[in-house]
Amino acid sequence: MKTIARLNIRPLWRATLAVHGAAGGAVIAAPRAWPWALGVCVASHSAVIAAGLLPRCTWLGPNIRSLSPDAAQRGELALTFDDGPDPELTPRVLDLLDAAGAKGTFFVIGNRARAHSGLIREIAARGHAVENHSTTHPVSFYFRTPRALRQEIEPVQAMVRELCGRSPEYFRAPAGIRSPLLQRELERSGLQLVSWTRRGYDAVVHRADRVLSRLLPAVSPGAILVMHDGGFARHADAAVLQVLPVLLERMRVSSLRSVTLAEGRR
Repeated sequence: MKTIARLNIRPLWRATLAVHGAAGGAVIAAPRAWPWALGVCVASHSAVIAAGLLPRCTWLGPNIRSLSPDAAQRGELALTFDDGPDPELTPRVLDLLDAAGAKGTFFVIGNRARAHSGLIREIAARGHAVENHSTTHPVSFYFRTPRALRQEIEPVQAMVRELCGRSPEYFRAPAGIRSPLLQRELERSGLQLVSWTRRGYDAVVHRADRVLSRLLPAVSPGAILVMHDGGFARHADAAVLQVLPVLLERMRVSSLRSVTLAEGRR
């Protein structure tokens, strides 16, 4: 158990190891029990897979899904934006936020951020937060080895620190799909995993009314909402440009205030 603790294996992994140990012991003691033992092992692996594929799951480690109770009591929520920066879309999002006096949190993709470093500096200069959304946003993120995970995490940490004078505190996994090996690598880089209270799917659903039907009911104290200012959301009439003004107006009439994640976790 000391070795397990030193490796920082999460409770679900410990349970999986225990299940495999028990199943192996059962087969040694009673060889005819192998179908039962195999079924139990398959079920335990299925739980690990499900934990990684469910973005809001906490079985594989901490996962921030809302702001702190104090922030909720203050009437705060967080508007977060993934997959940028984009030289056409991100400045328009920033202008909408600034006009409303709202703060946003931008989970940036490292390769895009490096290509538009001036835009990263502008996000920070306007008082918004720049956080880590991986270097390349790989579709195979779930299957990456620890070394490959570090290659997705650490370059963004260094680049944002160079451009903004601070390292990201939060990480959002590509598409919210969490590698079972991710938690240890996050801790190595001083990061916390963030999912959301509600996402609008605006990267794949380009109709603003459908995105709003998902996000508007979640405009409430303590919520973390997800939209996109890059990636598949990039086009002239991106849904975020239609959705964001409506959300900001709902916040105004509800006396709610959008803050960065760091502010909302205090």
